[in-house]
Parts: sequence; structure tokens; C-alpha cells
Amino acid sequence: MNIKQESSTLVFFVNGKKVIDPNPDPECTLLTYLREKLQLCGTKLGCAEGGCGACTVMVSRMDRKAKKIRHLAVNACLTPVCAMHGCAVTTVEGIGSTRTKLHPVQERLAKAHGSQCGFCTPGIVMSMYALLRNSEQPSMRDLEVAFQGNLCRCTGYRPILEGYKTFTKEFACGMGDKCCKVNGNGCGADSDSVTDDKLFERSEFQPLVPSQEPIFPPELQLNEDYDSESVVFSSDRVSWYRPTSLEELLKLKAKYPNAKLVVGNTEVGVEVKFKHFLYPHLIYPTQVRELLEVEETSGGIYFGAAVSLMEIDAILRKRIEELPETETRMFRCAVDMLHYFAGKQIRNVACLGGNIMTGSPISDMNPVLSAAGARLDVASFVDGKLQKRSVHMGTGFFTGYRRNVIEAQEVLLGIHFRKTTPDEHMVAFKQARRRDDDIAIVNAAVYVRFEKNSNVVAEISTAFGGMAPTTVLAPRTSELMAGQEWNLQLVERVAESLCTELPLAASAPGGMIAYRRALVVSLFFKAFLSISQKLSKAGILESDAVPPEERSGADLFHTPVLKSSQLFERVSSDQPNCDPIGRPQVHAAALKQATGEAIYTDDIPRMDGELYLAFVLSTKPRAKITKLDASEALALEGVHRFFCYKDLTEHENEVGPVFHDEHVFAAGEVHCYGQIVGAIAADNKTLAQRAARMVKVEYEDISPVIVTIEQAIEHGSYFPDYPRFVTKGNVEEALAQADHTFEGTCRMGGQEHFYLETHAAVAVPRDCDELELFCSTQHPSEVQKLVAHVTTLPSHRVVCRAKRLGGGFGGKESRGITVALPVALAAYRLGRPVRCMLDRDEDMLITGTRHPFLFKYKVGFTKEGLITACDIECYNNAGWSMDLSFSVMNRAMYHFENCYRIPNVRVQGWMCKTNLPSNTAFRGFGSPQGMFAGEHIIRDVARIVGRDVVDIMRLNFYKTGDRTHYNQELEHFPIERCLNDCIAQSRYHEKRSEIARFNKENRWRKRGLAVVPTKYGIGFELVFMNQAGVLLNVYADGSVLLAHGGVEMGQGLNTKMIQCAARVLGISSELIHTSEMATDKVPNSITTGGSMGSDLNGMAVVDACEKLNTRLSPIKKALPNGTWQEWINKAYFDRISLSTTGFYSMPGTGYNPETNPNARYYNYYTNGVGITVVEIDCLTGDHQVLSTDIVMDIGSSLNPAIDIGQIEGAFMQGYGLFTLEELMYSPQGMLYSRGPGMYKLPGFADIPGEFNVSLLTGAPNPRAVYSSKAIGEPPLFIGASVFFAIKEAIAAAREDQGLSRHYPLEAPATSARIRMGCQDKFTNLVRFVTPK
Repeated sequence: MNIKQESSTLVFFVNGKKVIDPNPDPECTLLTYLREKLQLCGTKLGCAEGGCGACTVMVSRMDRKAKKIRHLAVNACLTPVCAMHGCAVTTVEGIGSTRTKLHPVQERLAKAHGSQCGFCTPGIVMSMYALLRNSEQPSMRDLEVAFQGNLCRCTGYRPILEGYKTFTKEFACGMGDKCCKVNGNGCGADSDSVTDDKLFERSEFQPLVPSQEPIFPPELQLNEDYDSESVVFSSDRVSWYRPTSLEELLKLKAKYPNAKLVVGNTEVGVEVKFKHFLYPHLIYPTQVRELLEVEETSGGIYFGAAVSLMEIDAILRKRIEELPETETRMFRCAVDMLHYFAGKQIRNVACLGGNIMTGSPISDMNPVLSAAGARLDVASFVDGKLQKRSVHMGTGFFTGYRRNVIEAQEVLLGIHFRKTTPDEHMVAFKQARRRDDDIAIVNAAVYVRFEKNSNVVAEISTAFGGMAPTTVLAPRTSELMAGQEWNLQLVERVAESLCTELPLAASAPGGMIAYRRALVVSLFFKAFLSISQKLSKAGILESDAVPPEERSGADLFHTPVLKSSQLFERVSSDQPNCDPIGRPQVHAAALKQATGEAIYTDDIPRMDGELYLAFVLSTKPRAKITKLDASEALALEGVHRFFCYKDLTEHENEVGPVFHDEHVFAAGEVHCYGQIVGAIAADNKTLAQRAARMVKVEYEDISPVIVTIEQAIEHGSYFPDYPRFVTKGNVEEALAQADHTFEGTCRMGGQEHFYLETHAAVAVPRDCDELELFCSTQHPSEVQKLVAHVTTLPSHRVVCRAKRLGGGFGGKESRGITVALPVALAAYRLGRPVRCMLDRDEDMLITGTRHPFLFKYKVGFTKEGLITACDIECYNNAGWSMDLSFSVMNRAMYHFENCYRIPNVRVQGWMCKTNLPSNTAFRGFGSPQGMFAGEHIIRDVARIVGRDVVDIMRLNFYKTGDRTHYNQELEHFPIERCLNDCIAQSRYHEKRSEIARFNKENRWRKRGLAVVPTKYGIGFELVFMNQAGVLLNVYADGSVLLAHGGVEMGQGLNTKMIQCAARVLGISSELIHTSEMATDKVPNSITTGGSMGSDLNGMAVVDACEKLNTRLSPIKKALPNGTWQEWINKAYFDRISLSTTGFYSMPGTGYNPETNPNARYYNYYTNGVGITVVEIDCLTGDHQVLSTDIVMDIGSSLNPAIDIGQIEGAFMQGYGLFTLEELMYSPQGMLYSRGPGMYKLPGFADIPGEFNVSLLTGAPNPRAVYSSKAIGEPPLFIGASVFFAIKEAIAAAREDQGLSRHYPLEAPATSARIRMGCQDKFTNLVRFVTPK
């Protein structure tokens, strides 16, 4: 058989429409094709590495062998468009729309309040849709698996699961919306109660009707040629081959031995995108029968190398149910590992053969296969003949990093999974930063065969990932165990042997050296516990061979079925139905977001002549630029211009949100990795990025490079005018008189914003002297002002628009200029539209993070625990420029005491200047960092005086009328009430008893409980920022267009503003629309941040509507029975203006100790309390949040659904900050964690098993619109309750070992820090056994 050479035509279907492309690009992904060629922009780019799920689509293909249609959720960002030949693709646009009819999957997500910013929503919708196409009534486990590959940064996941569990068999109850499982709170709130607990009406959901789904294209179903024909797609760089026979495949491999075989493209796709590898020959073997075979024999099951991981999982699970347990122990190992292997979208297409051949040292499956000595079949075409041979995984299979004994011209055909015997046991474990969809830190598999009916080891094999450049076995340790009895004495010897046999150099990639070495022995011990219990059950070991308190050490965490409740204040029975205030209204754009019709910046259709801008980034942390040469890049066809600092005057190049200490382009010197040196404008993104990599930049290093706070302190590297001080009382005297004093430190790392939509901008020249910008920014007026500065245009010729953001969290407050200014400059200079949307790795490298903080404090207190004095030093890592770091420091200094009154205070703030990208605003804006110190202080006091921490909290709580250390009187301070309600709601005292009992009964599992209150000041510290404007236009048909100065970024601001307008005007909210924030509608707006969006803009909306009502008043009196439309019509014909502005300036703020001492610093405070229970695995450092209860005082909620969503989302973001999310840098300041592969947000499986949120009732706030309170940021710090609960659990483990409960734990409390905090014989062994 000859190899086909002529190019084929790509044929596939998208949403039922046939797509024919005679010249497809083999390097093009399905996502790029959908968005750029087909203009289907509902599918989003979130990460480009298959880690966030924003790009999820459904791919359907005909399985000729099974004679059925397979529907698969896949990541379009990794799927090559050439792989779609003969397939049908369904995107979010293809299942429903607001113009026609919504699909139930779209409707339920939106109406259950599961869409906030909406950027992740289409991907989540398509994951659920694909699940329902495969199972009309899935289980809750199916739901868990379906969303393993999806991330959401806004919602906290609870409302998504609440909406979608209505499809499942467990919750599809005949009681409908009255089902106790639906509301999670018995039979719901009493109808006479002042509270309500129902955020959506399940009875309003349309039913799922599977027969109404779009059919698979008959042409693909009937025409076998699409599957049987060999195809070739070629470009000038890459050729793509799809052979249909083994012989053709082997001939291709013989001809191109370095060709890459791709099935799921999950590895090669990442290499091509992020490592910029070029593979000239790609082979797609999914139509080669021999690679797809599945065959069961008496000895096991054979899987073809191209069989997908999900198919393997399904087949193994089926056989586990059917076969005796003793035969399926290897199968169970495999499915345990596969459950946590990436996300479902990856497992749907990735194959085991690819995993083996990639040879990643942290592969999840390779240790299992290596420990089992799995047999592999390989083939090649040599001298005109097909040759086959078998090789075994195990010792010697991997020959080096990503290399093995299979030769370049050979192809892996399949893998044999063998059945086990009663004397064979096998277990496997994986430890990662996050359980779901994460790469392993260390994984282990242990295979052991015992002498018949005994506990004497006949043969054993242990394999580990993450301990060497390859999966490694421990043959010396295995040899030591052979012939030995399986008992605790053996474990001691094995642990020492493993420490010696598997050393890890201090410089090993991945860091966490001590932790990884401890995991090796800990995971073996877990295997020992697991196998010992099986031997006990079989009667081979005594029933008490494993002491009862140690048995749970073998267990793993599993995601529980979510239980939740949401309690909020019921609206008054006499409130008019058209008045939406206080009602749980659906987010105004939720339906559009669920259908993919909502437009984000990069969804704006491409324009004629549009160019793409790609950045040249610094590859040095601190250096002088000695050469900048773009000539090679400019020589490429389609590259139009290179911009750098030479294209601007020194004044024009100097920019910044407050202080102009930054540059549009680095001017002669770079100060951090990722600083923008220049920019290439080219015809498209691929070309622009390729050209940017060709720009030659030469540097001369400058010393010292300062990365950490400690290095800044050592070198005295601070910003001018620091430290700053806030003092109250006489600290020295109070400390001297205190019964006790204690000195402590605490520190916490930064946090990546990880908004799902990265920074983006599109600039369009209008006339010769106007610019229009569409920008993903929280501060359009700031972008407008700085674009005017850079282009030397006056502001009235620059219009900046922000329709919606795919998340912001503060990261788009000041950093939007990073992208917007170069894009605007390029568009203005070239006279053409210019676009840029950062890739995820670029965004994370360039734009800065939450500020890391270090606190050093000395606290004085009475013997009863009443705090009398505190002297505290605060250090933040500001990065290389000022940005907003001074304000972040001020907030930290003003919030360090949290809810506790301290009569004598001295706070010092030091802003450290380092060679990192400038750190910036992030939800909480310094307050969580400051309160983190306060919660350490209160716990130190409780520990030293020997009292319960809640008693010490109560003793020190502020009371109404008290003054803060910045002299603000607390006018309404209900923290005691929040605490009491939360203690009752959470069954606090009952849980404390349960935890004490659990900890006594379990050696290797411990639980902890923590109470965390919060006090968050609402208001901008700069007085001029406490203002807002509104433009209200009423049209002759009665419809209302509302433009306000805030930006919608998922927080429901537009929805709340519409509700406010609807109440004042007395009309239905459906008559009111908010289009966008634009600087030509509302000038001089302030940033949307500080949780102030509703407070400021809401009052401005009320002002505008009241002005309009005043104008309409005579007409309403003349026509008392008229309708809104009749009144407006009359006003129009009477020539009454139906356009008005509104304005609000917040009174009474602007505190300054010298010039304005009687003013308030903050307008008011939002308070709340959270109580969390956590369980940790002392052997691995893994943890699970068992329950969280939150009570928040948010006044009278404008919209309980949105506010509860904000509370849950903020809590989960805080949970991530304090536990999972760890930024990893090189010693020189290069960020390693530049995507979801390395940087772990909380996922669906990380939400508390029981998640209850209550809004305090009867607590109106007189200082904000309709008695509400700001809510976006205040709940975030409650996420620290997880951290402090973990700390309590670790303390319990240490107490078991006779160690002090007091020890330092840095945030985030990662699995490594948890494990090493649980000091025991295994961690001690790692410290004392020196690798040979």
C-alpha cells in the first residue's frame, strides 16, 4: 500500500451545516476555526491548554463497529480542526438561542443563577449538554465527572450544581419544586417566616425532551468513505496524515520516524502552543483498526493504543462490577487513577498509548502499568515486512526523560491489562495540589503477590512518579521485602530503604523536595494499610493487625453530594409585583451568556484591514537593553510595523494609574520578566506572535535582582515615603503594663486573578483624529485618559467602551492599560483597526497579582485575654512600580484588627520594591491580608491564656459606638449577632464534640473547625472617587435605556441598576435596558471596584429617575389612570425632555487626621461570620472542606440571588487564596505557574460538602441605596476559615505526636505545608536519612 500524498478536502458539520475546506491548516485548532473562520464566538478561549473548559464543544462521530453515534465533550482549544474530518461539531449556538428557544441546559443554568460574568458559561453548558446526549438522566457522580475539566471564577459552583442536579436521577423527584432535596433545607421556609429560602422556581423549568435534539447528519452516518479513506492535509509547514490501515501507518512511521502520532493532541497541542515546537509530520491513527481493538481473554483485557481513556474507564468499570473482586484489582487501580486524570474533555479523546509514549515523569497511569509490568505490543515496517514484538513496562522501559525502549520507527499497538489472582494485590495513589484535573506532585503504585494464603511477600513492585526524570521503580526495596512477612516492622525497614533508594536533589525540578520524599514513604504506608485491611478481611491477617485508629489512613477523599441552603429576607407582602427590589431576579444577561450570544471584547467581529498586535516581552528580571532589532520579523510577509519606546516621546511613554512611573514600552531598561519591550502589528495572531519571537533583544544584567519581601528588607528596597504610620494611644506604655506579651509573624502569598477572559482591546480609528476603543477594563475613563496622553489626542476624541467583562476582580482596574495603550497607539499610527487578547500565559506573566504580605507583630493582653496593645509592621511586595500598592497598604493597615477593639495601636507599613511585575488591585484590596494578621493575633492570645478562641473573640469584639485606630465611630456593628446566628446555624458546639471524638478515633485523619469574622470598610479613601454619574434616556415607546458609570463584570451591577430604576419609575424591569459603559455617555467615571458599584451608581440612578418623575408628575396627575407608555407618549408630544442625567457624591467621607478629623474614612462596614469544618489526610496533606456556614450582614439585599452568589463566589476565591493557589517563581522572579496546569483554582469538587449561606434579617443600612450594603469583596476573607480549620486539624495531629500545637503555617496552606506540618515518623525519616 502506497502512502497517499495529494491533499484532501476537509469535510465536517457544525451545528448541522456542512463545512467544506479544500485547504485546511494542520496547525489550526477547532477553536480558532470556529471563532475566526465561522464567526461562532460563543466558544471561548480561556487557557489554550485544556485546563479551564471555556472552549468545550460537543463532537459527534459514527462508531461503525458499535453501530452507534458517540457524543464527546472536547476542548476545542486543543482539538486540531483536521481531526474533525467526518465528524459533527455542536457549539453552544447550535442548541438554543434567546431569539428562538433556549435549550433546558441553557435555561436551568441561567435561572438557577449559575452565570455571573458568563465567560465560562458556554463551556459548562456544553459539558452538561454532552452528558445528557449520552445519558438522559445521569447520576450525581456523572455530574461530578462531567465538570472535572471546567472552571468558574465567579459563582463558587453551588448554583451551577443546584440548577443541573435537577436533571439527575437522584433529584428528579415527583414532588417537583417541593422536593426537600431540591431546596436542601427540609420542606422549605415557613410561609409566615420573615425569611425565604428559594432562589429559583424549579416548576418554571421547561422539561428535557431528548427526541427534540438535533439529529446526527445523515450524510456522515450513511457515507462510510469519511472513515475509510486515507486523508492528507498539508500547509507550507506541516502535513497531517490520517491512515486507515496498520500497514499505511507503519510505512508513514518508517518514512518519517520523527513524526508525531496524535490522537487527542493533548500533549502535542500544548507543546506547539507554549513551547513553539514545530512538527512537520503529524499522524492521526484513529481509523487504524488494530489501534482501536478491545479484546478480553481469560488472562486480562487488551486495549488498542488509541482507545480513549474514557472508553477504557467505562469497560474496566463494567468488568469490575461483573467479575470477582480478586480478579479486578489492577482494573480498580486503573479506574482510581483515571478518575483524577485531567478533565473529562481530555479523557474523552486522549489515549493510553499517548500517555505511555509521552513518558511524563508525573504520568498518572505509567506507575500503575510499570508496577504491574504491563505487556505492550509494538510493530514496525522493516525491509518491506510488518514486524511485531512485545515489551514490558517496568525496570528499564524508560531510558530517559520522555524516552523509552520503543524505537522511532515503531508504533505502540496496544496494552495488556491483566487480571489478578486472590494472592495478588494492587493499589495506587496520587497526590496533587488539587484532586480533580491536576498533575501529580508524586504518585505511587504498589503491586504485591503473596505466597498462597499467607502474608509472606513472594513478589513486589513499587513504582513512583514525580521522583525522577521518568517513572521509577524501587528494585532494591522490592528485593528487601521479598520473603518477608507483611507487617509494621517491614514498613519501618521499607521506609528507610525508599528514602535511600529514591533520593531527590535539592535542585530537582518542581521543588518541594522534603514533601515529595515524605510522600514516597507516606504513600507506601497508605498502600500497606489498604492491603493489610484486605488481608484481614480474607482471614490471612488478624482482624486487629491494623489498629482501628490507623485504618482510615488508607482512605481517600471522595466528593460528597452537595447539601446547601440559602436564607434571605422575604419581601413585604404589600410590595408591588412590579417592584423588583429585594427579589431574587435572574442576572440581566444570564440567558444571553448561556446561549453564547453575549459579546465580549474579542467576540467583536473582525473588520476589514484589521491587524493583530503581539508583544515582545522581557526575558530578564533587571537589565539594560543594549540591542533591539526587529528587522528579521519585519521581513515576514504580513508583518506591518514594530513599535517600541522610540515611537513615543519620553513624556508620552510614561504612564501609570496614579504615578506615571511605568512605561508603555520599556525605555532602555527592564525591571521584571514579562515587561513589554515592543509590539508587532501583523495580519493575524499566529503571524504576529511568530514575528514577535523573532525580534532580537540583547541585555546587560543589572544587580541585585530582588524578588521576595525578605530580599527587599535586606537591601532596603522600599518605595519613597515609606514606612507610613497609623497610631492610637500609647503602645509602649500599654505593652509594658500588659499581663502577657507575645511576638509573632505571619505571611501570605499572592494570588492570580484568573478572570476567565484575559485582557483584551480592540481599537478602531474614526476619521483621522478620533479613536474608539473596546476594552476589557474596570476603568474605561482611566483608559480613555491615558490613551489621550499616549496619542496626544484630547479626551473628547477618544471613546472607550466596556460592554461586559469575563471577570475582573480588580485585575482589570489599572492593568488594562498594559494592552489598551499599545493597541490604541498602533491603531492611531497605522490608521487601521488593531486587536489584541492576551494568551493566558502572557496575561499571568505580565499583569501582576494580589500583593504578598509579611506581618511582624507584638501584642499585649490581660490574663483574661483582653487585648490592650499591638505594635505591627506590615510589608507588601509591590513589584517594580507603584500602581495602586499604596492604597492596598493603607487598607491592610486599616483592617489589620478585623473586628477587635485594640485601644493602643501602632501600625507601620513598608512597600517593598522588587523585580516582579507590578502587583495590583484584587478583590479585598489589602483587607484580607490585614485581617489575616488580626486572626493570627486573636488565636495567639486565646492559646496563651488557655481559653476558647470564640470566647476571646467575644471579649475583644468592637461594640457599637467604639472607635477604630483611625478614629472612626462604629455606628451599627452587628458582629455579635452574626456570630450567634452562625453558631446556631452551623451546630457549632455539636460539631466541636464530633470533631474531638473523630480526632481521638483516627490517627492519620484529623478534623478542624474555625470561626472567622470579617469587618470590611466600604468607601474609597480618596474623596473624589466617591461619585457616580448616570444618563437615562426614555424613548417614545416607553422603553428606557440606562447608562451608568459602572462596568458589568459578573457582579450583577446592571441587573441591580435596572431594579433600582424600575422601583423609582414604577415600571417593569423588562422595559429597562443597560447596553454598555461608554465614556461618551458617562464622562469622568471612577473605577468599578471597592464593592462600590451599586452604592454609587445606584444612588445616581435614583437621582436621574426622580428627576424624570418630577418632569412627568403633571402628566400623571392629568392622566391618573394612564399607563407608563401613555404618560411617555404624552410627554413626548408636550415637548418634555425624556433624557436626564443623575449624579451622586457620597457625603461625610474623607477622613484625614490633620485636615478633616471629624469625617468618616469609610461610609460604613459590611460584616459577616463564617464557620468551617475541614478534614485533612495527615499522610498526604490532602484536605476536604466538610461544611461551611456563613452569615452576612448586607443590610436589605437589592437582589438576594446575586448577593448570595457574590458571597459564595468570594468565599471560594478566598478559599483558593488561603489554601490552593500558589504562585511559583524562579529565584530570578520568572513566574512558573502561568496557566491552569500549574496554577490551581478551586474546582467543582472543592466546594464545601455542606454550604449554607444566610443573610442577616432586619438590619437595614441607612447609608446606601435602598438600605443595602456592598457585597462583592467583604465575604472573601471568610475563606480564611478553611485555613484556620486546617491549622486546627494539623495541631490535633501534632498533639498526637506529643508536639506543640503552636507552629507557623504560611498561606496558602498547600498540601505540602499541611503534610510537613503533621510531623511524624515519616517526615522525621526524610530529615534524618541522607540520600546516598
